[in-house]
Amino acid sequence: MSQSDGPANVLFVVTDTVRKSHLSVYGYDRPTTPNLADFAEDATVFEEAVAPAPWTLPVHASLFTGLYPTQHGATQENPYLEGATTLAESLSAAGYATCCYSSNAWITPYTNLTDGFDDQDNFFQVMPGEFLSGPLSRAWKAMNDNPALRRVADALVELGNTVHEHLESGGGGDSKTPAIVDRTQDFIEDSEADGEEWFAFVNLMDAHLPYHPPEAFAEEFAPGVDSTAVCQNSKEYNCGARDIDDEEWEDIEGLYDAEIAYIDHHLGRLFEWLRDTDRWEDTMVVVAADHGELHGEHDLYGHEFCIYDPLVNVPLLVKHPDLPAERDERNQVELQDLYHTVLDHAGTDAAAGGEPFDPARSLLGEEYRDFAAVDDPGGQTRFPAHDDGELDDYAFVDYHRPVVELRQLESKAAAAGIELDEDSRFYSRMRAARRPDGKVIRNERVADEAYRLDTDPDERGDLAGSDDDDDVIVATETALSDFESEMDGEWDDHTDDDVLDDMGEEAKDRLSDLGYIE
Repeated sequence: MSQSDGPANVLFVVTDTVRKSHLSVYGYDRPTTPNLADFAEDATVFEEAVAPAPWTLPVHASLFTGLYPTQHGATQENPYLEGATTLAESLSAAGYATCCYSSNAWITPYTNLTDGFDDQDNFFQVMPGEFLSGPLSRAWKAMNDNPALRRVADALVELGNTVHEHLESGGGGDSKTPAIVDRTQDFIEDSEADGEEWFAFVNLMDAHLPYHPPEAFAEEFAPGVDSTAVCQNSKEYNCGARDIDDEEWEDIEGLYDAEIAYIDHHLGRLFEWLRDTDRWEDTMVVVAADHGELHGEHDLYGHEFCIYDPLVNVPLLVKHPDLPAERDERNQVELQDLYHTVLDHAGTDAAAGGEPFDPARSLLGEEYRDFAAVDDPGGQTRFPAHDDGELDDYAFVDYHRPVVELRQLESKAAAAGIELDEDSRFYSRMRAARRPDGKVIRNERVADEAYRLDTDPDERGDLAGSDDDDDVIVATETALSDFESEMDGEWDDHTDDDVLDDMGEEAKDRLSDLGYIE
């Protein structure tokens, strides 16, 4: 494990829904991230980092367990993490003080993602964290364990989205990022006063729809744009109920850029505080996005219903004494490798039941991604093809059907008199194998896809089924088949029992009043 001197503190920041191509630290032509650019002078900036899914819940579960989504099972078809030992639990067992601060409704006790954190707050606008960690947490698990009640559990999430959309629709929803940064500073001071090393995990949600940035940032990046007048509901666009022209896309992206710049501002405030208090050198700092966002590419808006690179090729910057301050265009990183990297930095293995530490997955080791050179630690993510050195260059994406978003899409379509084709990407589960120069996507209900990313980074020239065998595509398809065999082959059919048919009218009226159903 890492032999770095000094305290092994960890600050882990997820900038939710932040697309790599909109960061000036990655070459974007607008100054959205000057503080991350300063941070990059001390960090490795990874060009080829890949998220295991295109949305929050499975990605964070992978970050916290080191597992792929099918392995940890936290998807919208089964929307909580169960039976897994988390990174926070392992670090707590090693004597760390741990915290998780977020305003993302998925990162809460009712999904079990906060298991192992000594202190957590979801800064949720609708319900206080104390409530979410009590009766709703138990109710959430009970409902999802019962297939007949799972639809109601999905409706709880839709309620949060509905209320959030209502609060934000007039630009009135306030960012929780300043409070999260302040709370993180308090946690660090309290932990060190108790003589403990610390692991602080934060998720910053400003760049997630809807976009209503603070006025000063809106004036810089979207001058004159009325955030309440542009399309802020991706489902309306995706189902065909709402069109968006080029001028409106420019306005939307300007608001998005302003939100990113606002995140960057507060990250700069947190980083400067760490420097001013002489904590910077003793802290490993990770900044990543859990997924990106589409703004009309492939005729999609948001981050559902596909696994194209703007969603899964994410920004990742890591500051550590064992890593050079440079841009890494060679190593392809899977985000769940950060689980092993943090364990390595802390000098500890996983607690009982956790995915064992794998040196071949630690960014800090000389044998990173050289699986054949490292003995199999016995974890779930080591496949025979890894040990033969055949998967060193590949990352995998594992995307289950987004149940809640699909129902919201169906609702918007029905309101507009549009009938969705069930043999479409909206209803399809997806998997992909990716390497820096190529990608193969396996789709459940639509045709498979294949792209040469080195010559076609926008994924426009589909090579699947081409008469010309491309060596990169053939090798990537083989890697995907290896991955699928480890994930127990094709997906099982999944159906939801519709308990609403059996509900009384009074119960239906109450759910409608609360926004659970329309």
